[in-house]
Amino acid sequence: MKKGKFIVVEGIEGAGKSSAISVIEAVLNRHNIPFIKTREPGGTPLAEALREIVKSASHEEKLTQETELLLMYASRSQLLANRILPALESGTWVIGDRHDLSSRAYQGGGRQFDDGIMDAIANVTLKGFTPDLTVYLDIAPELGLARAQARGELDRIELEKIEFFQRVRDKYLSLAQASETTNVIDASQSMQAVHNDVTAAVEAFVSGMQG
Repeated sequence: MKKGKFIVVEGIEGAGKSSAISVIEAVLNRHNIPFIKTREPGGTPLAEALREIVKSASHEEKLTQETELLLMYASRSQLLANRILPALESGTWVIGDRHDLSSRAYQGGGRQFDDGIMDAIANVTLKGFTPDLTVYLDIAPELGLARAQARGELDRIELEKIEFFQRVRDKYLSLAQASETTNVIDASQSMQAVHNDVTAAVEAFVSGMQG
């Protein structure tokens, strides 16, 4: 049995990850590829509880940056062991709403944690595991956050200053450009243009797997 493949969608708030994931679902359905969907932080009962801690803006005590970083990887470790790896082993593909690139961008770029610290924690929790394809939706923070705000109440991380998100985007771009498995898509285009680009990227990947 062939192992499944792991496709991840990345981007800052308001980049359009949810609609991009719907596009990827449609592509996999057309090719009769079985899949599950996950999100980070979250994706298992315990990981969802950790998500609530990370995202909530109403804690009685201030969540430290170090705690945030470790909770993100704790949640990811649970998801990887209990959902992603079993699915891939069974031949099922996985569509992920965020993965390690998010921590590299938000905690590494936004919070300015050293790459060495990020590598050390990732090595312990992920043990070299990486996505097969990443679709990074690139958008200016001003535009993305305006979209996110129009969508509803912002969570604890979404309430950060614009400079934080500019560092996040810069880190995303530098990591994406250094990765052979990451497709950078301009998310400021019309929705149809973005969907066309996502479809093209995933169709090319699927064709490569089936060729």
